[in-house]
Amino acid sequence: MRVRNSLAVLAAGILLAAAVAPLAHAGEADGLSVHGYGTVAADSTVTLSGTYRCVDDSAGPVFVSSTLRQGNRSAGIGGTRAVCDGQIHEWVNTSVVKDPAYQPGAARVEATLMQLTAGATGLPTPGFLATEESDVELH
Repeated sequence: MRVRNSLAVLAAGILLAAAVAPLAHAGEADGLSVHGYGTVAADSTVTLSGTYRCVDDSAGPVFVSSTLRQGNRSAGIGGTRAVCDGQIHEWVNTSVVKDPAYQPGAARVEATLMQLTAGATGLPTPGFLATEESDVELH
């Protein structure tokens, strides 16, 4: 009887591990990075970049958004539609930011890999797949 109970516990453990393993793998597959530099053009156009990887966009479109902070200034810098094929891709976000404009020098970027899905009300609901915060040098 003890052998049968032990086998039942072992089988339950294996089934639980098999059910959880794909979730752990899917969470590890989505990722995001920020390059340590950005540019500020003479016309106040800011460009930021990095890399991302996502696996599944079947529930809705996925985007890479970025926010730039310098001193007490903070602004969203563009958004890029992601290709979710499990491969590493580069993202580049650009925006014209004036009044006051960003200056060359140290800044901080927060990038987000976000998926829009239909919520209970039918309105798009964001789901955050990955975030990255990084210091950058604007040139």
